[in-house]
Amino acid sequence: MLVVVPKTDYSDWQKTYETLAEMVVPRSTKQLFEDNDSGLFSVTLFRKAVDDFRHKARENKFTVRDFHYNEEEMKADKEEMTRLCTDKKKQFGPLVRWLKVNFSEAFIAWIHIKALRVFVESVLRYGLPVNFQAMLLQPNKKNMKRLREVLNDLYKHLDSSAAVIDASMDIPGLNLSQQEYYPYVYYKVDCNLLDFKV
Repeated sequence: MLVVVPKTDYSDWQKTYETLAEMVVPRSTKQLFEDNDSGLFSVTLFRKAVDDFRHKARENKFTVRDFHYNEEEMKADKEEMTRLCTDKKKQFGPLVRWLKVNFSEAFIAWIHIKALRVFVESVLRYGLPVNFQAMLLQPNKKNMKRLREVLNDLYKHLDSSAAVIDASMDIPGLNLSQQEYYPYVYYKVDCNLLDFKV
């Protein structure tokens, strides 16, 4: 029989499983699987002791699971697993190629949108004729504050209201509550796409 035992009761299981019914084979338990909360143990006993064992196990907070061995089903399951593994291997190469092509297309489109936003925001902020230069900077995290200070000192003459504006003030049309405002146009490009935020 298969029995689910909570992790906290492993020692109780080892001490008591042989005495839960009269016809349990001594030292027959083996741990087959374990997850975060519990473990799956097998135990061998005679058929006429099954009901008594199931009842006593339930009293001791051990959950007995029904398992019927069928060789044909086991063989069919193994064949299904091998078929699924070969299908996975066949589809892996084309899927990786498809992802490489489509990811690069999506990333290029995303960067173009960022460039368009920089251009439009610069024209709206500083007017025509167009006289600005776009840059892509990648500072270390520890140098980010220093870079902000240097950029603010260099470009504070472009927008004098940036020094006066407090981020806690809510001025209609500026959306200060959603993003920080600087005297230069700033958009963050987060390229670390493997850090998923749940």
